[in-house]
Amino acid sequence: MRYALLGIIQGLSEFIPVSSSGHLAIFSFLSGIEKSQVLPIIVVAHLGTLLALFCFFARDILRVSKDLIVLVQIFIVNLLTAAVFLTVTFINSDFLEQLFLSPRFIFLALLITAVLLILTRRMSRGRRDIFALNIKDAFWLGLIQGLAIVPGFSRSGLTIFTLLSRRVEPQTAFKFSFIAGIPAIFGSFLWEAKRIGYIFDNQAAGCWLAFVFSFIFGILGLFILRRVVKRMQLHYFGYYLILVSVLGFMFVK
Repeated sequence: MRYALLGIIQGLSEFIPVSSSGHLAIFSFLSGIEKSQVLPIIVVAHLGTLLALFCFFARDILRVSKDLIVLVQIFIVNLLTAAVFLTVTFINSDFLEQLFLSPRFIFLALLITAVLLILTRRMSRGRRDIFALNIKDAFWLGLIQGLAIVPGFSRSGLTIFTLLSRRVEPQTAFKFSFIAGIPAIFGSFLWEAKRIGYIFDNQAAGCWLAFVFSFIFGILGLFILRRVVKRMQLHYFGYYLILVSVLGFMFVK
């Protein structure tokens, strides 16, 4: 049951802008399970959400793969994201691990994400489509996506907010946020993939459960988010994160 629940949390929170890392950290706090036990299963669940991403955006991926300018922009986005990640890990290789174990910092990061999501309520709809994006868009998207390595910051929330603030059409913001983020998401999976062999050898059934549930709920999460972004209703997730943050500061030491 624990593995299925982890798969569900990863599947939904990976795409819905509530921070998968933040919610998985909260789950480990509340369940009393150490991160060292949770993380290998999450790496497997991450593979399920990656598959969901490819299945959901298959047609859009084929479409943009034929446009060299868009591919260059995606490269720039992920180059900057990688630069942020490598800089942080070079300065302090344990920095992200320490943040994961700091519940108060995670609740603060969730609160910041909430504020950004609520701000989208006052944004007017942009009209720029995916082929109207430029190098500046890629630059800002790459930097902001790099910040999302911090537990509690939602990658989808921060990147969609960035694109909407740059007058990108909502559905384009939704699509480009994830299509441009695929290399970074895949890279984070590879970074932790060394843990998979061990966990599969010892808990194969649990791994398959986490994988299947993360895939199913990842698809569901993408359908939900597409509808929400289309209607410019991201602020509702912001209200939810404020509630989580306030409760967290009240009850978690």
